[in-house]
Parts: sequence; C-alpha cells; structure tokens
Amino acid sequence: MLRLETFTFNAFQENTHLIINDKNDCWIVDPGMYDKNETNDLFKFIDDNGLKPQAIINTHAHIDHIFGVSACKRAFSIPFLMNKKELPVLNVATASAMLYGFDFNDAPEADSFIEDSCRMMLGEDEIEIRFTPGHSPGSIVFYYGKGKWLIGGDVLFNGSIGRTDLPGGDFDTLINSIRTQVLVLPGDTTVYPGHGPVTTVGREATSNPFLQDI
Repeated sequence: MLRLETFTFNAFQENTHLIINDKNDCWIVDPGMYDKNETNDLFKFIDDNGLKPQAIINTHAHIDHIFGVSACKRAFSIPFLMNKKELPVLNVATASAMLYGFDFNDAPEADSFIEDSCRMMLGEDEIEIRFTPGHSPGSIVFYYGKGKWLIGGDVLFNGSIGRTDLPGGDFDTLINSIRTQVLVLPGDTTVYPGHGPVTTVGREATSNPFLQDI
C-alpha cells in the first residue's frame, strides 16, 4: 500500500510529495526546494525514515516544481522523469526564473519521459498516469486507485483550477482535461494539488466555480 508525505516549499508555496511503498522505496514528486534549508528538511526526512528514493517524477516543469530536482539527482543518483511535451517549459526554466526574480542556474535535464497515458510500478504498487494538458502542454497527474488519491499538480485546486495564461496554457484544454481525466474518478478520491489544501473530486465537481457549466 502506498502512502504520501507532503512538504510545502519556496515562495510559491508549492507542494512537494513523496510516494512511499511498504519497503520504503519512494518517488519524489515535484521537488520544489529553493534554498539549502528546504533541501535539508526534505533530505532529513528521507534519511530519518530510511527511505530509498528511486526516481523524481514531475507533474509538469514550471520553475516552482523543479527548483529542487538537480539537488535530488545529485544526492540520490536517481533519474528525473516528466512528459516529453513539457520540454519547451523546461528549456526556458532559467529565463522564467529570472522574470520572477529568482536565481536559478541549476535547471535539470530530463533523463527519461513518461507517456501521456500509462501505468508505472513502484515495487508491486501501480500508479496510473493521466494526461491533463491545459495548465502546461505536458501536464500529467498520478492516480492511485487503491488508495483513492490523486496527485494533481496545478490542474485542479481546492476551489480553483490552474492558471492558463502562461506559455503553453489553454483554458478550454484544461477544462477538457479536468472533465475527461479527473471528474470521471470516484467522488471520494482525495486530490493533492500542487498548491494549497487537499480536496476531493466530488467536492470540486459540485462546488468549484470553474466547473459548474461543463
């Protein structure tokens, strides 16, 4: 059975997740640690709990979700995976950071790519990958049906949705992604978003103001 641990990092208050199995193997999802203190906090938790990172898997490649990728790659000698359609976003990460006033000269390179729709195994546990573009061109979400939870990146928030005014974003595409890939999941599925508090599919389907006319 997989479990989740969540940390909130950087000025964007980005949620970084650890997906952990019963053997303490783990994936690091969207590592957003910006400074040494944040990096130390995550690494201390991993060390204190005897976790064994296997890979970094990202929902997308906006700067607040990749600040800590290179540090994780160096510390644990593990690959960085994302959807290939996110390459245009990743390739401008340093320039994007400068626009927001961040010093970020440690942008990573992807080691491998996650398909639009597939299943990935952490040991004997299966995570379903769902392709959810709109916030960014290659956004994906990670669904664990057995545990009734979804790591949703910046696709769907508690009471809101991801912004679509950044390069590669599109409002209609995002709404379609939410409608066809997220709202079809059981209503009691817990959604762990890239920012802010958790929610559920059912709660957002009935009360999210962006989703009431679809």
